[in-house]
Amino acid sequence: MGFDPWDAAFVADPYPAYRELREQGRALWWEATGQWLVPHYADVSALLRDRRLGRTYLHRFSHEEFGRAAPPPEHEPFHVLNGNGLLDLEDPAHARVRRLVSKAFTPRTVERLAPAVDRLARELVGQLLADGGGDLLSVVAEPLPVAVIAELLGVPAEDRSLLRPWSADICGMFELRPDEETAQRAVRASVEFSAYLRELIAERRKEPGEDLISGLIAAHDEDGRLSEQEMISTCVLLLNAGHEATVNTTVNGWWTLFRHPEQLAALDREKLSTAVDELMRFDTPLQMFERWVLDDITVGDTVIPRGAEVALLFGSANRDPARFEHPDVLDLARADNPHLSFGAGIHYCLGAPLARRELTASFGALLADDVPPLRLVREPRWRDGYVIRGLDELLVEF
Repeated sequence: MGFDPWDAAFVADPYPAYRELREQGRALWWEATGQWLVPHYADVSALLRDRRLGRTYLHRFSHEEFGRAAPPPEHEPFHVLNGNGLLDLEDPAHARVRRLVSKAFTPRTVERLAPAVDRLARELVGQLLADGGGDLLSVVAEPLPVAVIAELLGVPAEDRSLLRPWSADICGMFELRPDEETAQRAVRASVEFSAYLRELIAERRKEPGEDLISGLIAAHDEDGRLSEQEMISTCVLLLNAGHEATVNTTVNGWWTLFRHPEQLAALDREKLSTAVDELMRFDTPLQMFERWVLDDITVGDTVIPRGAEVALLFGSANRDPARFEHPDVLDLARADNPHLSFGAGIHYCLGAPLARRELTASFGALLADDVPPLRLVREPRWRDGYVIRGLDELLVEF
């Protein structure tokens, strides 16, 4: 089986194909999307830090200068929203916005949220237990990070059901070759989500709170260098990035544990953070991260010219035997584990400490002494989509 992100069998288990890619070379041209695939850990890690690559090229070139077609005008709401978020900004704009966001997104914020995270995880697991089981995805994995990010942003509880559908529709555009229907859903969600946040920002200007939006407003008022659009885009990014990876790590991780009962039985609950990192390495929630080549680079013996796009294969890098001993073996006690699931360089995930906190709370609540062991009801199905890779459901019982 070769590299085929649209093939269900590949999405279910891409790792044999990754092994073949690593054996074939360090930079491989892939005609289907006109990208260079980069499958080795050392190269992916280095290119994430290489400033000759960028998430965007518009800070240096026009579409025409870069040899790329401009997106259709009717998609503009999505691109405005996405292009002003931290993930797609490059320096100097990225450094400016990240510095301001970091003022409101501090370790103290994570610690302040910790009791609420633990309590919510126990409540959600309690609901699953009261029901005698159910879909771990919809009952525990999704509600926890959505509620935490909503709490962080200051989104009222009655509005939180709006967030996940908007996020799912926007994230559809990050898949390879999204069709026009996907684009229209993303545009609609971008318009609705942006309008909602504009109203929320206006309310917080009148009545500030302890939430992140109030903190961003204060950062803006302090030096006036954070636009309202950047605020909106940052909030959307924090929701999208702040729960998609956490949701998928939870359900993909439990699916992995069910297939490795000996590791589950030997899991040291005092070292859950170590186990969570290994689950993120072993079955990476974000399989691919794309970058534009702003100046010619060389990977191995291959010169990749300016104007090209590289696809950094996180899933392959995290299983590279050149960096990880026995990479295809799940080892929940693995100490040397510099996985790339949170990225690297200037775009390293700002919310990584919060994500780890949520995941240890979720797994901890499900592994607590007063909770009977989980059992899989039936083998799960994988959602359509490869870049953000996760299960459609995970039915369990106690």
